[in-house]
Amino acid sequence: MPTRPATIALAALFPVLLSGCNALDRVSDIGSPPSLSHIENPVARADYRPVSLPMPRAEPAARQANSLWRAGARAFFKDQRASRIGDILTVDITIEDEATIDNETTRTRAGSEDADVTALLGFEGTLAKVLPQGFTPSNAASVGSNSTHTGTGSVNRSETIKLKVAAIVSQLLPNGNMVITGSQEVRVNFEMRMLTITGVIRPEDISATNTIMHSQIAEARIAYGGRGQITDMQQPRYGQQLFDIIFPL
Repeated sequence: MPTRPATIALAALFPVLLSGCNALDRVSDIGSPPSLSHIENPVARADYRPVSLPMPRAEPAARQANSLWRAGARAFFKDQRASRIGDILTVDITIEDEATIDNETTRTRAGSEDADVTALLGFEGTLAKVLPQGFTPSNAASVGSNSTHTGTGSVNRSETIKLKVAAIVSQLLPNGNMVITGSQEVRVNFEMRMLTITGVIRPEDISATNTIMHSQIAEARIAYGGRGQITDMQQPRYGQQLFDIIFPL
């Protein structure tokens, strides 16, 4: 069993070994174009996971005599807009927000209290002997306070986001509204861009092209961001973030 110093050394060396394997692979590709991935059965891959999504109940196919179309088929005159669990629609996200806020607060408060003791059950004369500086009944207590506060705040924000994402109907509410959920991931080199959206929509707000605006989504939750090497460089290190939280000044 390795000793404690050996364990620490192995733990420190493990990331170096991993980076070394990656470096060896990159060195072996010098002078050669990047190799293409082989075509393979995606179901047979080790990282394959089957997709499980909400689906509508199976409806029996009703066939009618002397009819060219089957009930439930996507015919020319059938409404193609999302209406059932598992249907897909497009969400058009166009956000152009601008906000300018200037706040200035000034608060000043002053207070003073004076009290005298002309009689204290006959002990006013005794207090003069007990107190080191003597006792003056007309000036028994005097309290004063001053408070001043000045605050200034300014916000100047401008945001523009224009995206489109496909979402799936995940739930039908009793009043006919639908809950939609959508996500999108795009990886370029070592940077992953992610977009997620969820909310509640009305079927009548869906356009003829099966599209809905983000402003028509109630309880909308839209997140657009990413992770990767570039995102890591734009964020402070974990130690600095922890220091900013716990440092009192």
